[in-house]
Amino acid sequence: MSRSNSEAEQQLSLTKRPRRLRRNPTIRSLVSETQLTVDDLIYPMFVTEGENQRVEIVSMPDCYRYSLDLLLKEIAEIYSLGIKAVALFPVVSETKKDDNGTESFNPEGLAQQAVRAIKAQTPGMMVITDVALDPFTTHGHDGVIDDRGVILNDETVAILVKMAVSQAAAGCDIVAPSDMMDGRIGAIRQGLDASGFTDVGILAYSAKYASAYYGPFRDALDSAPKFGDKKTYQMDPANAREALLEVELDIAEGADMVMVKPALAYMDIIHQVKANCNVPVAAYNVSGEYSMIKAAAQLGWIDEKKIMMETLLSIKRAGADLILTYFAKDVALILHHK
Repeated sequence: MSRSNSEAEQQLSLTKRPRRLRRNPTIRSLVSETQLTVDDLIYPMFVTEGENQRVEIVSMPDCYRYSLDLLLKEIAEIYSLGIKAVALFPVVSETKKDDNGTESFNPEGLAQQAVRAIKAQTPGMMVITDVALDPFTTHGHDGVIDDRGVILNDETVAILVKMAVSQAAAGCDIVAPSDMMDGRIGAIRQGLDASGFTDVGILAYSAKYASAYYGPFRDALDSAPKFGDKKTYQMDPANAREALLEVELDIAEGADMVMVKPALAYMDIIHQVKANCNVPVAAYNVSGEYSMIKAAAQLGWIDEKKIMMETLLSIKRAGADLILTYFAKDVALILHHK
């Protein structure tokens, strides 16, 4: 054997071979860097008025608006699968909406009734309530407006505090302000503490972008803005540094957890937020992301389960500690039967 051949063989023998750690399922499992578990998931759910109502949302296949009686049955089922947290979104009739969203802090409102019923039936279920006015306003914006159509920040915050306190009084575990008004986290924390709800946490929608991915969700809640858009209060998709500022402000005001929304087009934001703060980071796998996967699967273009699991794993790998996803039940079923 020539010297050159011997050297070549020696060099080849020294070549690093990462494939050694991919050669079978067992070793891949042992060295897996990121694991998706049911404990990572929060299930967003829609509750509507009436009884015996289970209405599929056309733009969100396999997602439903549940009346409270059927919502409780679904809650019991998902709890048995290991899902321990839900985020509630109420769908109220037009007759209960007004320009200032005052139904939002009605002690007997739909969200408040749902919280009490869930906690009575399934005490171990963590209930997260949305704090925003758009489901309750006639104009579909997240705040109070003046006669010019301008969203008024401080007037809105005063109502949000009342809303959060009413939800806490009903028994929620965490309030989740999704409105993006300035200063609302500090005001809500003060309001909760002053009312004796010091144990109620705040999950702040800190980096919530003015995204086109929310369309199906607005169908679900019938909460699309009746005029203009939400760009004066939700964030510009072009901005990353601003997300870090919003997160910093919310933590300073008392947020226990922060959120990036949407998730897939904002993986860089999730990663940066995770690297720059010391509180849990949530990401919202929003309705548009969900519906795109569902639509492509229905057309036979993708493997829904594999794409679903890969998508959620990638969100966690980017840095999310918690994921709000409409796929939560499907994932729980898969993991439950492993």
